[in-house]
Amino acid sequence: MTKGSPFKLIIRFLIPIVLGNVIQQLYNLADSIIVGRYVGADALAAVGATGTIMFLIIGFMNGMTSGFAVVTAQRFGAGDEEGVRQSVCSAIILSAVTTVLLTAVSLIGMRGLLTLMNTPDDVYEMSFIYIFTICAGLIFTALYNLTAALLRAVGNSRIPLLFLAVAAGINVALDLILIMNYNMGVFGAALATILSQGLSGIACMIYIFAKVPVLSPRREDWEHAKEHMKLQFNIGIPMALQFSVTAIGTVIVQSALNTLGSVVMASYTASQKVEQLLTMPFQGMGAAMATYAGQNRGIADYGRIKRGVFDAAIMTVVYGAVIAAILIPTPQYTIPLFVTEDPAAMIEWAKIYFRICPLFYIPLGLIFVYRNALQGMGYSVTTLLGAVIELVSRIIFAIIAVRKESYAGVCYANAIAWLSAGVLLLICFEVIIRRQLKTPKATAGL
Repeated sequence: MTKGSPFKLIIRFLIPIVLGNVIQQLYNLADSIIVGRYVGADALAAVGATGTIMFLIIGFMNGMTSGFAVVTAQRFGAGDEEGVRQSVCSAIILSAVTTVLLTAVSLIGMRGLLTLMNTPDDVYEMSFIYIFTICAGLIFTALYNLTAALLRAVGNSRIPLLFLAVAAGINVALDLILIMNYNMGVFGAALATILSQGLSGIACMIYIFAKVPVLSPRREDWEHAKEHMKLQFNIGIPMALQFSVTAIGTVIVQSALNTLGSVVMASYTASQKVEQLLTMPFQGMGAAMATYAGQNRGIADYGRIKRGVFDAAIMTVVYGAVIAAILIPTPQYTIPLFVTEDPAAMIEWAKIYFRICPLFYIPLGLIFVYRNALQGMGYSVTTLLGAVIELVSRIIFAIIAVRKESYAGVCYANAIAWLSAGVLLLICFEVIIRRQLKTPKATAGL
């Protein structure tokens, strides 16, 4: 991604990532639809009650592995194949250690966290069963996230898409079998998810060792892995903490939501599932910008980084406006997909959600553009500041929502957080890129 038209390269790299993210959301959506229709609205609320916890734990892992891969992208952009392989070794070691620790902490502390979040009694046990199962399979999630991030770091976004698509089909099939045929409820949905993720991760790993020699470590590379650990730790952990800080804010919002009852929780869950499906291209753009900025950082071409980020921002603004126009008037058509019994109450709550949140999709999209570009350049600590601003905004509006028992306040907690973080990250990027353009050979990010 260091040569040629930035716009064309970003689009070519972006499309497989977006398709992969959409596929992932589709099978998450299928989970929710199957659970809601064949287990019940309480089960849908139970799954929804764990969504922010999943974002907290899996977001940390995703941020961590993406941060490790930033170093790989920088080494690849600089043409340092030995450095690429050594960075893969250190990424594997760091990911393995962190995953073991994260799994242990999650399993031990899950009941306490659900209680702290005011999870209603009528969905508490189902919520615990679902999230406990997901956490028990974090090793599979880590495997796919790391292997996919490494492949994208060297410019290959197609293979993760292919294996994810196959895994998505397996996930939906397992959902139907385990829930409908074996009556396994939310446990069956969680088990289907971790098994399908494991298969996609194993497939990516086999492909890397068979087809991508630059990512396949040699024996001597392991001896030098520690040389990259400090740099990867310094980038990966702030990126992981950034996801976690953002997730803590969503946990607080979920805690406020949980005080409003299971019908509101189910409506919020369904609304977010629809929203997440259509906003997936934002995440794809973020992944594309991390690789693009990382590889061009490897050759210190900050002018090219600025051109690519500008193109990405324009695409994001246009797309954000389009999906807002689609979602605002359509909750009465999307919410009934999730339940079969009396969806009218859920639709009314969803109308409030979609009157507020879509108005802020443009700053949400820009968060992914500027945050990931800064991360690719090595400024992961700077992006952590944006996450802190998100957290503060969410806390303030969540407190207001609880005191006023206001569902609109819950929705504004997300919307204002997106706006404040998006503006801050845009300013940070402009300041940093202008400074680097004055000293194009600077190595501050490394």
